[in-house]
Amino acid sequence: MSKRSLQALAAGIFILATPLAGATSRDIAQAESPGKVLQVTVSIVNDGRVAYTVSRQGAKVIAESHLGFILANAPKLDRNFSEASPAETSSHDDSWEQPWGEWKTIRNHYTQLQVHLKDAKGRGLDLDFRVYDDGLGFRYAFPDQAALRRVEITEELTEFNIAEPGAIAWWIPADEWDYNEQLYRKQPVTEVGLAYTPMTVRTPSALHIAFHEAALVDYSAMALRHVEGQLFRASLSPSAQGPAVVRTAPFNTPWRTMIVADDAPGLYMSHLELNLNEPNKLPDIQQWFKPFKYVGIWWAMHLDQASWGAGPRHGATTANAKKYVDFAAANGFRGVLIEGWNTGWNGDWFANGKDFDFTHATPDFDLEAVAAYAKSKGVHIIGHHETGANIAVYEPQMGAAFDLDQRLGIDAVKTGYVADQGGVQARAADGSIRYEWHDGQVMARHHLLVVTEAAKRHIGIDAHEPIKDTGLRRTYPNWVSREGARGQEYNAWGQPPNPPEHEVDLVFTRMLSGPMDYTPGVISLQGKKQPIAGTVARQLALYVVLYSPVQMAADLPENYAAQPGPFQFIKDVPTDWSDTRLLQGAVGEYAVFARKDRNSESWYLGAISGASARTLALKLDFLKPGVKYTAQLYRDDEHADLKANPRAISIEQKVLTSKDSLSLWLASGGGVAIRFVPRR
Repeated sequence: MSKRSLQALAAGIFILATPLAGATSRDIAQAESPGKVLQVTVSIVNDGRVAYTVSRQGAKVIAESHLGFILANAPKLDRNFSEASPAETSSHDDSWEQPWGEWKTIRNHYTQLQVHLKDAKGRGLDLDFRVYDDGLGFRYAFPDQAALRRVEITEELTEFNIAEPGAIAWWIPADEWDYNEQLYRKQPVTEVGLAYTPMTVRTPSALHIAFHEAALVDYSAMALRHVEGQLFRASLSPSAQGPAVVRTAPFNTPWRTMIVADDAPGLYMSHLELNLNEPNKLPDIQQWFKPFKYVGIWWAMHLDQASWGAGPRHGATTANAKKYVDFAAANGFRGVLIEGWNTGWNGDWFANGKDFDFTHATPDFDLEAVAAYAKSKGVHIIGHHETGANIAVYEPQMGAAFDLDQRLGIDAVKTGYVADQGGVQARAADGSIRYEWHDGQVMARHHLLVVTEAAKRHIGIDAHEPIKDTGLRRTYPNWVSREGARGQEYNAWGQPPNPPEHEVDLVFTRMLSGPMDYTPGVISLQGKKQPIAGTVARQLALYVVLYSPVQMAADLPENYAAQPGPFQFIKDVPTDWSDTRLLQGAVGEYAVFARKDRNSESWYLGAISGASARTLALKLDFLKPGVKYTAQLYRDDEHADLKANPRAISIEQKVLTSKDSLSLWLASGGGVAIRFVPRR
C-alpha cells in the first residue's frame, strides 16, 4: 500500500497531522455535546478541503480528517469549498419507547450542527452532525440542485484519523469470500487492512471508540480502509452497475458514527445508532409481534444427522415437525423453525437458488397440516426462506410466499442468503442477471423490500447472511434480528470452532450494531465430531449476554431431556427487557450483563469469560432496594475445566438483596447465569 506524504507526529499522548508548508486552516463551525463532553470542529483547510476534528474533554480524539466524494459522472467533490451560508446549531432532547428491546425507554439528547457548503463549480453539499455525550454521527446531504441532480458515487473520501498513537483494534476483514463470518483479530490499528464495521479501538489511555454507521438506506455499506498511520478512509461496498451508489438528489447518506467511552462497557450502553434512525413506522407492531424463544429442525442438519434436501435423511418431514411442535408445547416455546421444508434444496443450491420455491413443500412435508397442528398446540411455525442469495428468483415469489405465511398464521420468517461475497444474483433493469455484494446498494434496497412487504402481512424478519445492522429496527421493528457474524453453527463443523474469546469479542463489536441470532443453548457441548469450546453454564449465560428478541434453544430435544437442570434456565429466561446494565467487561476477556425482564420484576445475570479463568466480584445494587430475591444460580462447578470437565455445573439457590455481593468463579471458556425472582 502506498504511503501518503503527510506523517503523524506525537505530541504528548496525542497526534496531529503535520501541515504542509504554507498550509492554511480556517474553522467554520463548532458544536459541543449537551454535557460538554465532546466537541466537533469543522474547518476548511489547504486548497479548500473540508475537514473535521473531534475532542473529548479537551483532548483530541479524531485529528484532522477530510471529507468528500469521488463521482463517476462529475468531477470529484473534495476541493475548493466555501461556506454557502452560515452554519446552524440546535439542541434536541426527548425520549422514546422501543416496542421490544434491551431497554424500554431511550433518551435522545444531542446537539445538532448543520454546515452548508458549495464548491467552485457551484455545487452544494451539506454536512449534518449530531453530537452526543457518548459519541457522534455525521452524514452528507445532497440538496436538490441542477448542478448535480443524478449522483453517481464511486467512493467516499470520508476519513477517520485516530489521534492518540498506539491504538489497538478488534476487527474482521471486509469484502472477503466468507463475508462477515470470521473470527475477530486483535492488532495495532497500524496493521489493520480493510475493516468491516463495527470496528472497535482502544487507545493507550483506555479510551474506547467504536466506528460504524447508522440508517443504511438505499446506499452501499461502508468499510474502513487503512491508509497510513492511524488514518482510515471509508470504502463503499462494490456494485456490478459500476458506481457503488446511484441516487437522485435530494438525499442523505447514512450516518458515519463513533461511540466514544471511557471503557468497553460504555460502548454497549450507548444508544447512538438507534437514535440516529427515524422513528417507528409500524405503530401497531406490539399487537402482532412479541419476542419469543423457539426450537427447530436445524442443529441435526449441522451435525449431519439429517439433510435439508428431500430423501431418506430429510429433516423437515411432517412427522419430525410434529415431534418438534410437541416438544415446544410441552416446554413453553412459542416457535418451531422448520428448515428444508420447501422444494429446491436438492442439487446445487449454494449460491444458486434457481430452484427454490417458497410456496410449495416437499412431498413428505404437509405444510397445511403442520401449521394446523401447531396452532392446536399453541405453537407458531417460523417460516424459512433460504434464497441461495438469488434475489432474482426470490423477489417475484416473495408476495405470494408472505401471503401463504399470513394465511397459515406464520408470523415470523427466517431469511437466508448463503453465497460467497459477491455472489448475490440480482436482476438488472435490462433483465440481465448481475452479481452483487451482500452489503451493496442493491441489497440495501432488497432487505427493506423484504421487511416492508413482510410488515404488510404482520410478519417479523430474522435475516441470516444479511446486510449489516445499522439500527433500522427502530424504524422497522419487524426486522427483529439477524445473523451477520460467525454463529453457533461453526461449533458444529467450523475449522476452527469458535474459541472462548469469540463471544466476548462479539459483545464489544458485532453486538454494538444490534441483535444477533447466535442460536445458543447447545448444552450437549458437542458438534460434528468436535467439542464446543465452553462450559454448560456458558451456553446458558449466552441468553443474557448475546441479545436477540428471538432466541433459539438450538440443541436436540433429547439432549435437553438428558439435562433438565440446565434446561430449566433456558425455559425461564425471557427475550424482552426493560433495562440492561453491562456491569463489567473487557474486549475479548469477559463480559457481565444484568437485564430486567420487561414483563415481571425479575432480573437475569449472564457472565462469560474468554480463554482465562477468573473470579468476579459483583455488587447486586442493580436489584430493587428493600426486596428479597430468590437467586437461582447456574455456575461453573469448582471442578469445571474447559478441556477436562466442561460439563461440570453447579445449580443452587440463595436469598439475596441489593445490598449483597457475589464472588463468582468462571472457568476458562466458562460462564454463570442467574435468575433473580422477587420473594413474596
